[in-house]
Amino acid sequence: MEQRQLGRTGLRVSHLGLGTLTWSRDTDEHDAAEQLRDFAEAGGTLVDTSASYADGGAEELLGGLIGRVVDREDVVICTKAGARHGTVDASRGSLLDTLDASLRRLGTDHVDLWLVQTPDPRTPLVETVSALRRAVDSGRARYVGLSNHAGWQVARAATLLGEDPGLAAVEAEYSLLQRGIEREVLPAAADLGVGLLAWSPLGRGVLTGKYRRTVPADSRAASPHLSGFVEPYLGSASTAVVEAVITAARGLDRAPLEVALAWLRVRAQVASSIVGARTPAQLRDSLNAEDLDLPPEIVLALDEVSAPALGYPERR
Repeated sequence: MEQRQLGRTGLRVSHLGLGTLTWSRDTDEHDAAEQLRDFAEAGGTLVDTSASYADGGAEELLGGLIGRVVDREDVVICTKAGARHGTVDASRGSLLDTLDASLRRLGTDHVDLWLVQTPDPRTPLVETVSALRRAVDSGRARYVGLSNHAGWQVARAATLLGEDPGLAAVEAEYSLLQRGIEREVLPAAADLGVGLLAWSPLGRGVLTGKYRRTVPADSRAASPHLSGFVEPYLGSASTAVVEAVITAARGLDRAPLEVALAWLRVRAQVASSIVGARTPAQLRDSLNAEDLDLPPEIVLALDEVSAPALGYPERR
């Protein structure tokens, strides 16, 4: 699997990342171990988790597998802080306490990449950034970044951090069904040399085409705790994009999800696309996209059908 440089840092990550949103809740230890083993054998290195996933359960499960399924030095661990129990708190004390708890659950003395999961309107960004700096200075995190933040916040944080330690990454939702970051986040990241990690590259599962006719009983959209996560993309606004992906897949004799991942892989700024598979079989489906290179005319057609609406001041 291709290893890509994360922004202007020296950190390299696999262009597919393994997400752990469902671990210890919908994905048990056996399936998680199989996922991690298959991912590592395919050359994957980046494993993305968070203190908020299953209230820390995902981190604990991952920590139990490191050393047993993969060696610590063979994985790039990215975890997040700032959102737990349905509340947002990116204050310095809360972030650093959460990081310490994450390290205990993961069974390591440092994470490779530590992100603030979501903006906190009650905490000044300068305070949040001070926690990122402290994490690096103390050796608890090698690199730091933001997740789900606006373009101006990315720019401000990068300015506050300066070149040392620097803002390494921004993690944001990015897919053929969600291209909003192209308005401001991507331009800011490109100008500042900040790497992009794309979460939900399959449009929360909708780009697989499995929701075209109905909601499968074993899908996220049928799950009591994830149905609200999928629902925004089940409406008519997504139909044209999903149908275009399916048409391209049929013409190439490939699966729709492979087309969706291949489209994202050619976006120059994307260091890694994080796939959150519930089962080992779903992960293997994503790994199968490795050898698919989309013809330029298909890339252009998908670009056009999924283009985000732009207005003032992005376009005038």
